[in-house]
Amino acid sequence: MRPVHTTAVIASALAVGLSACTVSVRPNLTLQASGGNLISGLKPDRGEGSSYAVGENVRINVGTRAAGYVTLVALQSNGYASVLARNVYVQPGTTSFPRAQDGVVYTIAPPRGIQRVRAIFTRVRPTTDLVISGYYDGDRWNTFTNAYVSPYPQADRDVQETFFYIR
Repeated sequence: MRPVHTTAVIASALAVGLSACTVSVRPNLTLQASGGNLISGLKPDRGEGSSYAVGENVRINVGTRAAGYVTLVALQSNGYASVLARNVYVQPGTTSFPRAQDGVVYTIAPPRGIQRVRAIFTRVRPTTDLVISGYYDGDRWNTFTNAYVSPYPQADRDVQETFFYIR
């Protein structure tokens, strides 16, 4: 009888302790298009899952293990997607977007909610420009990315995604 009682006390303590926790789910932990482990890091300047108010600026830090081309695409909470940076040549290491020479800032605007940012990396310059504008659901968003990188060998491409919240 004692082992059952101890187990019940432990289970109750865990349930009480977990009831105050917030669980965050990272979107798209595994992407079919991901290939060569070429992106070493991808996060907003305050960290993944951080929060930004409308009107604040955000920078996206992309770490790469090889020289190549980065495209950043944002997917808003309402499903609207847009390109933040297209086929930007980077050296190995961390590059912050927007870069100073780009002459732009990424200013947070509505809609409020989760903002996903996908980095697409290829070692060779993409032969087609990424044309994306419009509304995407999760399946179309992934299908689009897969179609964009499929011409390149898996070892020469990588796709990663991060997120933050707009309040």
